[in-house]
Amino acid sequence: MIVVDQLTKYYGEYPAVRGVSFEVPKGRAVGFLGPNGAGKSTTMRILAGFLTASSGKASIAGFDVFSDPIEVRRRIGYMPESCPLYPELRVDEYLRFRAGLKGLGWRARRKRLDYVTERCCLTDVRRQLIGTLSKGYRQRVGLADALLADPPVLILDEPLTGLDPVQQEETLGAIRGLGGKHTVLFSSHHLPDVEKVCDRVVIIDRGQIRFDGRLSDIRAERPTLDVEVRGPAADVEAFLRSQAGVTAVTAAAADDGATRFVLQTDGGRDPREELATALVGKGWGVRQLGLRRASLEDTFLKVVFRRG
Repeated sequence: MIVVDQLTKYYGEYPAVRGVSFEVPKGRAVGFLGPNGAGKSTTMRILAGFLTASSGKASIAGFDVFSDPIEVRRRIGYMPESCPLYPELRVDEYLRFRAGLKGLGWRARRKRLDYVTERCCLTDVRRQLIGTLSKGYRQRVGLADALLADPPVLILDEPLTGLDPVQQEETLGAIRGLGGKHTVLFSSHHLPDVEKVCDRVVIIDRGQIRFDGRLSDIRAERPTLDVEVRGPAADVEAFLRSQAGVTAVTAAAADDGATRFVLQTDGGRDPREELATALVGKGWGVRQLGLRRASLEDTFLKVVFRRG
């Protein structure tokens, strides 16, 4: 549904996006992640038709972003990070105006307006001036605008910015409910939100794709053990290296004469109970022993800090 092939964008001599390629299949929700200045918003603006690319190709629903921009815009709902709204209009006035621009007839316009205001939790502020709304509510208006024409593709750039925790959960629920019917490219700096909405992530850094994979594959990676032991560091480390299922050990000093170890495992059975018993049997104090499975945050930090 979304196909990006070797997309490149220069601002003067600065390469904001360099040879970016990825795909988002129909009906899937993909998280588009990266630190500030990585090229996320630039890529999304190109896909939405707000920027031109220096080179490369991109298509949405089979239409070329550069040669068929009108057809592409008919098939996308785009929510930029900072939504440009008319503060002097009321919420329902603005949404009716936007629905008209998107070609919705009067009957369809009323039906969709009721749907998006309820879906985005705007019913209580429909008659309120946009200029008097909080930033969180303005974000909801932007999301409602993106949904108005019931587009097959949604490009959402930081849709949760400015929302309080309750509003975030409500908005995430709305976005989650779009899966299957809509193809979603979703950007957020809050990684747990991405894990709740998406089944795959693409990580961009310094204008280049550094990771493209499924969240299920990340979670299936071999877990690590966090162990903190009070005892002779060299003896404890040698003992941990000798344990079945442990493939690597790294150590770091902790407080009060203890040592913190991170153990890489082979992903077999959970060794914590046997390991705790063995350590205590040696007369060493076990202060911490926890199993940590790979997370999206681990992958993100590993990708971003592994720069070259």
